Formats: sequence, structure tokens, C-alpha cells
Amino acid sequence: METQDKARDRAPEKAAEKAPEKVKEKAPVQAAEKGPEKVREKAEKAGERTPEKAREKAKEKAAEKAPEKAPDKDIRYFVRIRNTDLDGTRSVQIALTKIPGIGRITSQAISRLAKVNPLATMGKLDDAGVERLRQVVENYGPQVPAWMLNRPADPYTGEGKHLLSTDVLIGKEDDVNRMRKIRCYRGIRHETGQKVRGQRTKSTGRTGTTVGVKRKKE
Repeated sequence: METQDKARDRAPEKAAEKAPEKVKEKAPVQAAEKGPEKVREKAEKAGERTPEKAREKAKEKAAEKAPEKAPDKDIRYFVRIRNTDLDGTRSVQIALTKIPGIGRITSQAISRLAKVNPLATMGKLDDAGVERLRQVVENYGPQVPAWMLNRPADPYTGEGKHLLSTDVLIGKEDDVNRMRKIRCYRGIRHETGQKVRGQRTKSTGRTGTTVGVKRKKE
């Protein structure tokens, strides 16, 4: 019992001896960690997290990424070729496709014949380049092989032609009227408003006021 009492008496003495040393060791470290610099950093970070400053930073980043583009004064927004207003902000090979009868391959061929860069912006071309494009478009048929024409054999003259702009619609109407006059199968189908190219009409393409199927009376 005496030994247990002595051990209990000695325990607080040892704890009292070790405690101040540990406190002394940790105190300067904690003071250094919690110095004025770290306090300032925490305050700055807390200030950055506020919604107002976050919005300001987002606006600054957006302004840096997407600077405002001033309208280009040297560009022509509409270029008129073959009675069609072409978009001056598009490239030459894309802008020319707005003319009926001209596709991507035809527009590239026209730009090469006119000695114009097909990737250049249409509105930034000089007057000489636009005039060359106009001349090539007007005289396109004789300058290309027959397989590049959209009307290689005209039914009236037998000559190869390339129809453009309003000539495309007029030529289509003339072809349909010619088939109606000669009373061929395709002409009759055009006249009655039914499908022309051999499609089935049992379930689709049905015309008239009849709806459904009538059963035969027994």
C-alpha cells in the first residue's frame, strides 16, 4: 500500500515537470504559425470568396477571352452576282452556293477559273476579283467538261448547258409541261399529282377525300 501511495504522489510531480517543457516547445511553433502573415492570407482568401469579387473576376476573365471586335469597315456585306445577293462574310466557295445551280464542286471550279482563293472572304475581294467571278459565272458552261454540267443534253437543241439562278426553275417547269403534252406516263403522274418514280402508293401518297378502306358487301 505504501508503494502505491508513493507512486500516486510522484505522478503529479512528473506531470508538472514535463508539462511546462511541452508547452514551452509548442508555444513558439504555434505563435510562428499564427503570425501576422498567415492571418493576412486567410483574410485575403476570405475576401476573395465573396460573391461580389467572384463576379468581378469572372467578368475580367470573360473580357480577356472574348475581346470586343470592332465592325470591319473594309468588308462588303453583300456582293451581287447573277441577280443574287451573296453573303460577304462567308468564304468564296460557300457564298457562291447561294446561287441556284451552283454547288460546292462548281463553286470551287469557278473560283479556280477566276484565279481567286476559294477560302478568301467574299466581301474582302477587290473589284477586279469580283468582276472575274462574274465573268466566269456567266460563261461557265463552255469552260468545263460535259460531265460537270447540270443539263448535258438539252431536249430541244441537244447542246450541253449549265442552268443558273432563275433558268433552273424555268427549265424544270418546261420539262414537266413537255411531258404533259406528249402524254407520257411521267407527265400523267405529274398532272394527277401522284408519285412519279415508281414508289408504292398502297399506304402512302394517297390523294383525294377517301379515308380508310371500304369493305365489300357480302
